[in-house]
Amino acid sequence: MSAHTAQTQLKLIGKLILSGDLHCETGLHIGAGKGSLEIGGADNPVVKDAFGLPYIPGSSLRGKIRSLLENAWGLTTPAELVYLSKRRGQEVRIHQSDRADDEICLLFGRSPGRVERVEGEAVETRSASPARLTIYDSPLDQDSITAQMRENLDDEITEVKSENAVDRITSQANPRTLERVPAGARFRVRLVVDILCEEDKVLPAKVLEGLRLLEDDALGGGGSRGSGRVRFSNLKMTWRNRAFYSDGGEETELAAGPNLAEVQAATKNGSLAEKLG
Repeated sequence: MSAHTAQTQLKLIGKLILSGDLHCETGLHIGAGKGSLEIGGADNPVVKDAFGLPYIPGSSLRGKIRSLLENAWGLTTPAELVYLSKRRGQEVRIHQSDRADDEICLLFGRSPGRVERVEGEAVETRSASPARLTIYDSPLDQDSITAQMRENLDDEITEVKSENAVDRITSQANPRTLERVPAGARFRVRLVVDILCEEDKVLPAKVLEGLRLLEDDALGGGGSRGSGRVRFSNLKMTWRNRAFYSDGGEETELAAGPNLAEVQAATKNGSLAEKLG
């Protein structure tokens, strides 16, 4: 548990930056939420930027990490969940509490106000908690889509996966198509953790835990049907203290490695927290 209390004073100590690559081990589908279909296009297109290139929204990566950590820490029981949206058939339930040491709320932020619990009395959050974790949109590394891959793709950069839903009574197939970024694609990721007090120095290790969980889970849609397996590589962890911003001081590379396991080793036994000064 965190050592934060209601009296903890917040003042920027520095920013921890984690950058690297995200590799698609299987096809990746993060939907665009498109309201209309193009003739000959997939039923479910992937999200693309203004140049027509797929990317991973920071909100998708952030939301998945939050969900995985909530499950791992036992925070998805009805008493720990609140309604973000209660529209019938479209309920959205997330973890939130008013506890000063709640690490989910510290990492992802908390706004004051009344929220309704899934089970139990409503929560009146009395104070705001600024989000420590920022995850930016991850652009596609176009060089990762090789000429050999392009020869076998349905589009210049993406593939179309066909699926069937089979009626259990009539055995009638209901075909659908899913646009995916192909296996082998690579995206550039960047995460920033704000360290606003001494107690925050335990939080970067929690972010790395979430990333390790993601490697054995799935990102985006269709995860239970084979899509969305990813891994992280070429990682670098950099520390920029207050002097970096106020006086043009030097940044410090705290860890670097080809995979998460090597970078995570820098957080063991509190060694990372000691370097954040």
